[in-house]
Amino acid sequence: MPEDDLDGVLDAVGPRLREIRKRHGLTLAQVGESTGISLSTLSRLESGQRRPTLELLLPLAKAYDVPLDDLVGAPPTGDPRVRFRPFTRYGMTYIPLTRHLGGLQAYKQILPGRTTDTPPEQRSHEGYEWLYILSGRLRLRLGEHDLVLTPGEAAEFDTRTPHGWAAADREPVEFLSIFGSQGERMHVRAKPRSRP
Repeated sequence: MPEDDLDGVLDAVGPRLREIRKRHGLTLAQVGESTGISLSTLSRLESGQRRPTLELLLPLAKAYDVPLDDLVGAPPTGDPRVRFRPFTRYGMTYIPLTRHLGGLQAYKQILPGRTTDTPPEQRSHEGYEWLYILSGRLRLRLGEHDLVLTPGEAAEFDTRTPHGWAAADREPVEFLSIFGSQGERMHVRAKPRSRP
């Protein structure tokens, strides 16, 4: 942040503190008593004669029951939508749905329709996979099993088992895939926990 912008943000903290205190109907003495900050320090903060520090702002945020961002007038964090670029591998389009590396990775995958009846090639590797079919029909070869999954069906398996998939017919198939490279499994709860 440029120094001029920082000075502007810091200069605006005092009036904001005064406005929040008055909105709560509190005196400087009451705020001082609840935060342990001296009356003179609070007065200098609100008048802009003292620069705000975290040591002063944190107890004030707690006393006023507001986020620290509200005290300093932090700008909005921006667009929360995840925007990843799709990529193609093995003839499939992958659309990443997670931001972080490591742990569970989620993708939307799109497979083109098949023009041959050749069974999908099987591979094995470390990890654990969970699939959920959105549209189309997915042919899943998993070890000795040869399955066709349809919309709304899911499968989960240890990826050390030889596996491979392809569209089951000429229609494309879209599905969600959650993969844990370290063998992490999804934790699915069928019903809410009972409350004590």
